[in-house]
Amino acid sequence: MRADAQRNAEKLRTAAAELFSERGLKVPLKEIARRAGVSHGTLYNLFGSREALIDEVVAELVADRLDKVAEEALTSDDAWDGFTYYIEKMCELQVTYPVIRDVVTGSYPDAERLMAVCESTDAASTRIIRRAQEAGALRPDFTKEDLLFVFGTNGLLARAFTEAASEGWRRGIAFTLDGLRAEAAHPLPA
Repeated sequence: MRADAQRNAEKLRTAAAELFSERGLKVPLKEIARRAGVSHGTLYNLFGSREALIDEVVAELVADRLDKVAEEALTSDDAWDGFTYYIEKMCELQVTYPVIRDVVTGSYPDAERLMAVCESTDAASTRIIRRAQEAGALRPDFTKEDLLFVFGTNGLLARAFTEAASEGWRRGIAFTLDGLRAEAAHPLPA
């Protein structure tokens, strides 16, 4: 790659990392190019697609944060505390770090590095759920698909909350966690 192309690619990576962090993965590519000070065509010439650009920057932005949350949840002395920590921390990240909101949905299957991060997070989630269920703290019919529903719902709420109600998501998660306790379980519809 020529020196000017390398500089442009680095400017685009930096701009993409900033905008994805601020607003999530759906930020228009034209805005990324504008912030980088290059043309929209330059972005496509260097990266080819949104997924390729996402793969260049997002895995590095989120992997450490997601791994740290899972590790702390799994090393908690109490399985229920670890599970609730995981839910609360992941939901908080969705609110405070919008790129996480989009990452947990796995919406970009062609972004291979990002999907590897998603698979690692999925495996950790499964261990966290299983641990809480084996301890008898989490209802036995809760699945990782249910966890995606919790995160998906929180992600939608995170988009809707304004500065004035920025902590409102915590109330919804508290209701959800109360309903997930093993002693609260009763048969669910399909």
